Formats: sequence, structure tokens, C-alpha cells
Amino acid sequence: MSGRVLVVDDEPQIVRALRINLSARGYTVITAHDGTAALRAAAEARPDVVVLDLGLPDMDGSEVIAGLRGWTTVPIIVLSARSDSPDKVQALDAGADDYVTKPFGMDELLARLRAAVRRSSVSTSDDAEAVVETGDVTIDLAARKVRRDGGEVHLTKTEWGVLELLVRNRGRLVSQKQLLREVWGPAYENESHYLRVYLAQLRRKLEREPSRPRHLLTEPGMGYRFEL
Repeated sequence: MSGRVLVVDDEPQIVRALRINLSARGYTVITAHDGTAALRAAAEARPDVVVLDLGLPDMDGSEVIAGLRGWTTVPIIVLSARSDSPDKVQALDAGADDYVTKPFGMDELLARLRAAVRRSSVSTSDDAEAVVETGDVTIDLAARKVRRDGGEVHLTKTEWGVLELLVRNRGRLVSQKQLLREVWGPAYENESHYLRVYLAQLRRKLEREPSRPRHLLTEPGMGYRFEL
């Protein structure tokens, strides 16, 4: 088996060992030493699998997982010295496919890597583009940032959650219940007034004419849709 592997770790010894072992088995190895570089490398190189350390210098590995899951289904194997269950649960809930605790056996890691790639039913080539542009607005799903007319737009965590879900499903209707369930949680499925408030906020920040939106559209009584 061969393919592209993105190794994200700030320990040179780990990176060197993985590069040697993976290269010897025919993989092309891309490396990143922090989360920012990892998100950029994933968007540019489109790896077939990501091996990710949680303890990165600029952000937690779970944030990297969330950034990747905004636009790609690439298998993610977490490689971390953290052995506590809460850390594992957080990483898996964020979207990781597997979790290997340091120190690890190289044969076990390689076997898990092969299994993760086999289980991946969707090729990364079919994933959404990491950067979506609507003219004056640029939405970077990997970096979780929005720019308008060249300047960064500050979104709250909830605003980003709503926008990300709509952009990932662009051109398709997303029901009110789905938005509420995925952004706020199952207990909020009937709180449709939340959506009216947050869509109004997003339109003020992103639309040229908030009262006549071109991108963040409402389907009355049904849900919302994002159009380029």
C-alpha cells in the first residue's frame, strides 16, 4: 500500500522515525510541526491519512481535528502521550478515527494506519474544497476563518458552527432541526428562534445587503441554504 501521509508532531525523533518507516513502505511523507502548518499542509497536499499528536505548540490537536473535519473525511490517527480516557474521548468525538498512545510499537501503528485507510469509504479527492469564495467573502473551512473584503471577520463559536454546516452542505437545504441538533444539541431541536437570531447576525457580518441576502437563504418553515 502507498499513498500520502501527513505526520503532525513537534518531536523531531518521532517525525524522523515515522518518515523512515513510512518511506520504506512506499508512502510519501509530509510533515508539520504545529496545528497551523498541519491545516495548511492538509489543504495543499490532500493526504490519504493524517497521523496527529495532540500536544502541539500552537493549539490542541482536537482543534486540528475539528478544522480538518470541516471539509475532509481523511482518516485521522491520533498519536499522543495522553493516556487518560477523557482525552481519547475528546479526540474521537472531534472526529479522529483511531488513537495510539505513546510510546508505541511501529508495527501496531502501521497496522492501524492501513486499517484506517481501508475503512475510509470516501476518497479525499471527493471532499469539499477547503476554501470557499463568494466574491467578497472567503470562508476557510480548514483554518476556521472568514474574510470579507480582505479583512478577517470575527465569528462566535456558535456563528461559525451554523455557517460551517451550511457551507459544507452548500446548494442543499439544511433543515431547522438538523442545524439545531448539530450546532446546539438534540435537546434544542425545537428552538427555531435561535436560528433566526444567528442567521440575522451572520447576514449582518457577511452579506452586502442583509435584508436581501444572496448567500444565506431562508426556506420559510423548512430550513436554510447557502449559495455561492
